[in-house]
Amino acid sequence: MSSKQVTLKYHKGTIVISGLESLPYTTIDSRTNSLISYGINYKKITEYLKEKNVDYEDLVLNLLPLGQLPKIKVKLRDYQREAIESWSQEKRGSIVLPTGAGKTIIGLKIIEMINSPTLIVVPTLDLIKQWTQILSQSFNIEIGNIGGGTENIQAITVSTYDSAYIKAPSIGNKFLLIVFDEVHHLPAPSYRLIAETYIAPFRLGLTATLEREDHLDADFPYLIGKTTFRITANELAKNNYLANYVIERKQTFMSEEEYQKYKENMAVYHTCLRKIGLKMNSYNSFKRLIMISSRNNLARRALVARNKAIDIALNSRSKMDEVRKILSENKNIKTIIFTQHNKLVYDISNAFLIPFITYKSSKEEREDVLGGFRDGRYKAIVTSKVLDEGIDVPDAQLGILVSGTGSSREFVQRLGRLLRPKNDNQQARLIEIVSSGTSETLTSKRRQRSMTG
Repeated sequence: MSSKQVTLKYHKGTIVISGLESLPYTTIDSRTNSLISYGINYKKITEYLKEKNVDYEDLVLNLLPLGQLPKIKVKLRDYQREAIESWSQEKRGSIVLPTGAGKTIIGLKIIEMINSPTLIVVPTLDLIKQWTQILSQSFNIEIGNIGGGTENIQAITVSTYDSAYIKAPSIGNKFLLIVFDEVHHLPAPSYRLIAETYIAPFRLGLTATLEREDHLDADFPYLIGKTTFRITANELAKNNYLANYVIERKQTFMSEEEYQKYKENMAVYHTCLRKIGLKMNSYNSFKRLIMISSRNNLARRALVARNKAIDIALNSRSKMDEVRKILSENKNIKTIIFTQHNKLVYDISNAFLIPFITYKSSKEEREDVLGGFRDGRYKAIVTSKVLDEGIDVPDAQLGILVSGTGSSREFVQRLGRLLRPKNDNQQARLIEIVSSGTSETLTSKRRQRSMTG
């Protein structure tokens, strides 16, 4: 192929190949006339060169030293062992398990098995703390952290998605295994560059559901590998690994005045859409409406009317009455109330004297509420999206979904907060409250579609 010395180097997220005029997975950098490729292609490039018997000097890797990791003394469940074995076939891909099914233990056993410098990428600082604690206890070594103002890089390091993205140019060649916790975040436009710029040939994704409303989950095979193992909450409940559960839907009816205002606003919304010529038949259609609303009065009017209608449906007086009824019937049951927006969180908290957690809650406030819920001081708490993932939430038996999106991922995460096995095999319940005769009924059907398996 070439008589020149072939050399591979890592430069700010890319592999730079000199000594060759062409190579699969590469393009030519016009400034240097060298071949370049994203870090994600490192394994493919080296395998190709070996297959073609091309001698090359590999200067890409700058791995952090890691000794032999101790074996973790934990008895794996059958499905956890199967998940690890399935992933081990290619040492790439995602494992999809419900909340409470032990994804972290699977991650630890895979880190132990690969026994190479590892970066664990998580969405929140709380998860950095949780992973760091369990990694330290399991392997008895110093664990690095990147995020929240900390930058301590070790052979096993836990980073936020934001920090892993920012640090890619300087640390993208230091790890052979990369673990993406809550991997559904990865295909986002900026975060996907983490997968593309790091050279790590071994890739593990962990999540309760890969589904994304923007359908970017189609990019997972490229970014991390295919899904290697998946099991549902229903299957785990049948084998008593998770609590048995039931999902109930309570239909409420808005007052005549509320329903009239709802219909008026929805009529304005649909009229404006017809005049614009926009059909709302996909997630991208709604994104387009938002984009053109900045320069189109009809689009802006449609958006305002839709938001008013949804606000009326989500915050109807009948919903508050239904919450009151459910709480009075379940006074000694540990209950989490979920809403879509903070306004309703505060309304419920004030109406029923229930402690709340939102993204505005300080760390101390959040820890006090969760601690009180854990030890029984509080029988109920109310929250918006902040508890959906990334925070260790105490066990609850009853969930009340007052409002939410059509995302099945959000629905699965909220249900997962109730699924840890109960004393005396008690059944978990998730109650949806839906305003009858509104778009909420379709939203409810959409978010439950992932539960049919």
